[in-house]
Amino acid sequence: MRTGYTTLPLHGGHAPRWLFERMAKLAGSITEAIVIEFGTKEFLKRVSDPVWFQSLGCVLGFDWHSSGLTTTTTGAIKEGIKNKMFELGIFVAGGKGKTSLKTPEEIRKIGDITGISPEPLVLASKASAKTDAVLLQDGYNIYHHTFFFDRCGNWAVVQQGMNERKRKARRYHWLSGVFERFDEEPHTGIIAPQKEKMVIDLTSRRSRENKNRIVEILKNESPNKVVLEYKRAIKSLSLPLRHYIVPYKDISEKYLFKILKTTYDRGFEGFEDFYLIRGVGPSTVRALSMLADVVFGAKPSFEDPVVYSYAHGGKDGFPYPVNRNVYDNSINVMENAIKKAKIGKKEELLALWRLSKVFNS
Repeated sequence: MRTGYTTLPLHGGHAPRWLFERMAKLAGSITEAIVIEFGTKEFLKRVSDPVWFQSLGCVLGFDWHSSGLTTTTTGAIKEGIKNKMFELGIFVAGGKGKTSLKTPEEIRKIGDITGISPEPLVLASKASAKTDAVLLQDGYNIYHHTFFFDRCGNWAVVQQGMNERKRKARRYHWLSGVFERFDEEPHTGIIAPQKEKMVIDLTSRRSRENKNRIVEILKNESPNKVVLEYKRAIKSLSLPLRHYIVPYKDISEKYLFKILKTTYDRGFEGFEDFYLIRGVGPSTVRALSMLADVVFGAKPSFEDPVVYSYAHGGKDGFPYPVNRNVYDNSINVMENAIKKAKIGKKEELLALWRLSKVFNS
């Protein structure tokens, strides 16, 4: 199964306090119920599925197709379990905007308390964010990053990018243990209403030779020679419309040389080590990818790698307004079922499970 990201329209406004407080309570109860019944690894697996995540946002009463569903749902989960993270063994770090930059710090704080080794998790957080910002160049700039993990080092990522010109947002999902390399088809599935035409996807298996040639260029050629070759190539190259590589004026020759020299001097093992170097961004990768294409004929992939009912209504009144009494009753049912399950009485949780089987039959 390959999931990965979903494309959503940007909507204004925010979840009112009365709704978000209920969302947090219900999200906390749902998380707790899943962990009790199926374990932490199953919760991470579900979070990494964009369809399940979308359905969770709908159950919590948020807009079914708004980009705000991502930030509000992850925020509700984080808020809903903040006082029982250590009991459940599920931890949440990061969030929207500046909060996303605090992800490594939050992971390390939790590691200090629990004894969980934080550095592999910090690396996973940084690598997943940089992959979607640098290797998958689809026109969406990452502005939201939430990192979920458990005591065993399993993790999942939900992050979102924005295309301001199109007023669209894309959500990217990751799950540990289902991919071999951060730079090759690492996402856990795809759901999107449209494909972008101007994309360069270096996470595709079809881009493997292109990346190998980039490594060859970086290891065997001096920075001066690479920049000179790039200047010659861009002057003689007529870019097709579907090509995401931007014209020469958009790539700074001076900055390209600086990054190449840094890479050349310090050395690296393979492509995954190269693109994670601080300072290596989309422009540098585009330039080198194009050079590998022109010089060696190793083309990257230019193809974009890219269902609902309601439980409580939606924030904006679609398909109907949120009924506060019904919402509160749902929270009470979940909380009572969880309390009884903790002392070995799982009848109510099992009843909910049987009810779901009736509606799905």
